[in-house]
Amino acid sequence: MVPSKLPPLSAIRAFEAAARHESFTKAAAELGMTQAAVSYQVKLLEDRVGAPLFLRQARRVMLSEAGRRLAPPVAEAFQRLHAAFAAMRETAEGVLAVTAMHTFATNWLVARTGAFQVAHPDIAVRLDVSSRNVDFGREDFDVGIRGGRGSWPGLKAHLLLPCRFTPLCSPELLARYGPLGGPTDLARVPRLFAHDEWWECWFKAAGIPEPPQAVASTLAVEVQSMLGTAAVAGQGVAMLMPAFFAADLAAGRLVQPFDLLATDGDSYWLVYAQERHTVPKIRAFREWILAEVRRDMEGTAG
Repeated sequence: MVPSKLPPLSAIRAFEAAARHESFTKAAAELGMTQAAVSYQVKLLEDRVGAPLFLRQARRVMLSEAGRRLAPPVAEAFQRLHAAFAAMRETAEGVLAVTAMHTFATNWLVARTGAFQVAHPDIAVRLDVSSRNVDFGREDFDVGIRGGRGSWPGLKAHLLLPCRFTPLCSPELLARYGPLGGPTDLARVPRLFAHDEWWECWFKAAGIPEPPQAVASTLAVEVQSMLGTAAVAGQGVAMLMPAFFAADLAAGRLVQPFDLLATDGDSYWLVYAQERHTVPKIRAFREWILAEVRRDMEGTAG
């Protein structure tokens, strides 16, 4: 690469401000520098171009002939730079990049995103669905939805939904296998993803240390949204979070045979880099999603 022949940007910047104001004093005030520093930077530039750019008088400075030739293209260059960075900033501020876990995204967030965009029409949402924990320092995401205990170095975390789960199934499955009078009756029906730790956790909460042997199920999926779809289709009983299947429960596509909700201590959290907590688009999304969660909780309590 050919070495740059441009003078130092600090010297060009000082010249542009001094030429615009025709004053080293006003340029210094604008740039947060001393008058002597502006004069020094201009002198560096004059040495590089080989000609005086200002005529120094007792109480003022005036552009020289060389200065008058140089000032317009330099001013135009700075205007182009300002416009380019303003456009980049507008684009960055207008798109919120969200990474979210699959079921939270498909069963909770996507249906509500329209309400966020109605409230904030100047912010477009770009949603990435992934089960991995992205590196906010290296990847182009603003916020994320994670499952866990809420402690990740360098990230601010806000509690959204605790992981509270219970068996859910279709009314057709209950009609086929008969009513479930107690947890042990689950031994009579196919259990989807029966080796999931949530099953063991729920049975322990129900006072059954060892889960009863499950009826074999040939379906092998682990994502809650897919398990819910299989449960709606009558393929078995799935251990799910009712909060993610409120519409199916309300419509009668799923039923909750037992009142007991168990938890493994994990929750869903909104996370983002701590140093970005004041970024307007992140603040807007944070306030909106926490309000949505509160509305859900109040509706459930009611």
